[in-house]
Amino acid sequence: MKSPAVFILLLSCISLLACKNKNAATRTTGIASIADLRKGDMVTCGPAKQQFGNVAFALSAAENVKDTFNLALSLLHSFEYEEAEKAFAKVIDMDPRCAMAYWGVAMSNFHPLWSPPNKEELEKGAKASEIAASLKGENKRENEYIDAIYGFFHNWQQLNHRTRAQQYEQAMEKIRAGNPGDKEAAIFYALALNATADPTDKTYTHQKKAGEILNALYPGQPGHPGIVHYIIHTYDYPELAEKALPAARKYASIAPSSAHALHMPSHIFTRLGLWNESIQSNLASADAARCYAENLKMKDHPGAELHAMDYLVYAYLQNGQEEEAKTQVDYLQSVAGSLAENNSASYASAAIPARYALELRYWEAAADLDTGNAAFSSDRHAWEKAIVHFARVMGGVHTGRLKAAKNDLRSLRSLQAALLNAKDDYKAKQVLVQIKAAEAWICYAEGKKKEALALMTEAANMEDSTEKHPVTPGEVIPARELEGDLLLLLGKNREALRAYETSMTRCPNRRNSLKGAVLAAERSGNKAKAAAYVKQLNGR
Repeated sequence: MKSPAVFILLLSCISLLACKNKNAATRTTGIASIADLRKGDMVTCGPAKQQFGNVAFALSAAENVKDTFNLALSLLHSFEYEEAEKAFAKVIDMDPRCAMAYWGVAMSNFHPLWSPPNKEELEKGAKASEIAASLKGENKRENEYIDAIYGFFHNWQQLNHRTRAQQYEQAMEKIRAGNPGDKEAAIFYALALNATADPTDKTYTHQKKAGEILNALYPGQPGHPGIVHYIIHTYDYPELAEKALPAARKYASIAPSSAHALHMPSHIFTRLGLWNESIQSNLASADAARCYAENLKMKDHPGAELHAMDYLVYAYLQNGQEEEAKTQVDYLQSVAGSLAENNSASYASAAIPARYALELRYWEAAADLDTGNAAFSSDRHAWEKAIVHFARVMGGVHTGRLKAAKNDLRSLRSLQAALLNAKDDYKAKQVLVQIKAAEAWICYAEGKKKEALALMTEAANMEDSTEKHPVTPGEVIPARELEGDLLLLLGKNREALRAYETSMTRCPNRRNSLKGAVLAAERSGNKAKAAAYVKQLNGR
């Protein structure tokens, strides 16, 4: 008969083995339950040796997974979400007990500065963060990271996106406060501050706080992709953009293998009217995005390519390079049937033809823009469709097609109602600006000059009270510039000059604003200003 000690030892071994088998089964079931988990070899374009910057996260995992985890984190910081997810999945293959790898999969489906995750991304993020929470170990700091993203995903069906994003921001603030030596916590907190910033807050409270955090970190980590990337986002506002110019000129050299890193500096170049730098940035980014799609054998043209093209066309038009802009417009039309279904592609496919027609005053083309483009035909693209209808209103007004213009105005109102019903207040307000501007120009065409000016000023004031969305280089026509155009037609030249100058504080070095300012200055007798604006117009 076995002794009690031997029996107890045998029982313990059996129990431990059963527990181990149970955990293995749970892990296998959990991994398999993450629908459409991206896996496989990384696909990138750029230098022969992949370069995504330097990240060093203090990870409590096996040594053999740390380099892959840090690479995944570098990809995440440059918003290369698909490749980041694949790299985190590789960590899971190497060490299924690494809870932070599941955290990384969840984070790859969060994209806080882009549009909210769709249903599939929410489900994937919820499942990955659930597994991460079930695997939590003794590392308090990592458990807090997991709790933060779990809190964002687990109740997505009950709470709206903004509420959950604010909860995530508060959780990251606590992690940063409790771990003062953890630079990643500070970086992710700064990103969360930008994600929850109020677009109507003209004091930029969140952005300035994020900027202080990131600028304090930069000297010690000049090769960290997230720091320079988020500095650019932090200061992507007319009043702050100058602060981000050094980061904008640095980021592409830190992560040249990232199409997004190649594009992102152009946000600041656009804000400052540096058109040549914006063109070079977006040519490189669009090429990298096309290369990525080709290497993956994607059937659709990716949103990253279209996003870069939108900024590129904008810069070409401001630089007076009309033929180059037309080449991009023609290319877009040639691939219109094979665009990826995402917000970047949908927005660009609506905005590029509209801004080309409006910037060049091709009113017939504007009036005839296609409203049935498949890239933005679904109900969730009301904002994109509104851009086309607004351009058609402007085209109709200037070609005498008032009945058609009024029909497009009705479409604008319907689209704004849909956005309000969807509780997308930001985009609803952007469409309301278009509605007011459209009403103004229809009134002008009908001879109601006083009403027209009142409506146009209301639209401009409304647009000035908020900020542009990161998906766009700028409004297809700034409302304040349109106010200047209307004032010129009404013979109010001094007021028109003020409107153009005000518009250029928000959108500097715009070609049509400069042209309008030259005319307004000449007509109001201000020869010195007219000469200065001619020099600026010709000197770019």
